[in-house]
Amino acid sequence: MIALNQYLKRKITLIILFTILLFSELYAQTQIDSSRIVRVLTFNIYHGETMKGDFDLDLISNVIMSVNPDLVALQEVDFNTERAKNMDLPTELGIRTGLTPLFGKAMEFDGGEYGEGILSKYSFFSTKNHALKAQMDKEPRSALEVNIVIQSGDSIRFVGTHLDHTEDGTDRINQAKQLNDLFTKDSIPSILVGDLNAEPESNTMSIFYKEWGKSFSENTPTWPSVNPTRKIDYILFRPVNRWRVLETKVIINEIASDHCAVLSVLELIN
Repeated sequence: MIALNQYLKRKITLIILFTILLFSELYAQTQIDSSRIVRVLTFNIYHGETMKGDFDLDLISNVIMSVNPDLVALQEVDFNTERAKNMDLPTELGIRTGLTPLFGKAMEFDGGEYGEGILSKYSFFSTKNHALKAQMDKEPRSALEVNIVIQSGDSIRFVGTHLDHTEDGTDRINQAKQLNDLFTKDSIPSILVGDLNAEPESNTMSIFYKEWGKSFSENTPTWPSVNPTRKIDYILFRPVNRWRVLETKVIINEIASDHCAVLSVLELIN
């Protein structure tokens, strides 16, 4: 009987210790480190022209700043084109938002250039613009990469892109494979965002999902901005075990662009 009581005591002690360790681990997992949080926005700005036909950059800036982002990827960005009244859109939006601007050319257009933009609360320690594969008769595309150091001291990679929009999905698939080749060969914490012109069940997205986590639990539509019906704007991340999704939000503004902006709040974890 004494031996049995000692056995039961030891077992109960082990159960208590295991329970304490389990709850300690769960508690640690739920703690949020504000220095590792990154607020990410992707926004196709329709070359700066609103749905009213004007160039109300204050309106576009207000949509951006309404969610206080750390990093913004802009698609359909004009740089000194006649269409956009010879404005340098990334710089103009950077001035209005107080964020550091960067432009990446995809092609020459209308007396200027057209491509991707990034706005950032952080300075860039390296940047690179990657030309994406495209057939001869298709519009050139690019992926704009920046590397930054966030508040915690961790280095991360942020990439904004805009994939082919045509009905033939060949270029989108090739571009997805190229992006995976470019950004999945190392363990650098990375965020890939943009207008991917592909719906969640598409072959294009299945290629991305092999390597990248998705920041959304539901396929909330992002296009058009009036009564959106299709999800084609995304925020993806890798390695999957290095990021925790704290919030995801689709920002609907029927005037600022033909796309909704998409926000994700991510935490980099050890």
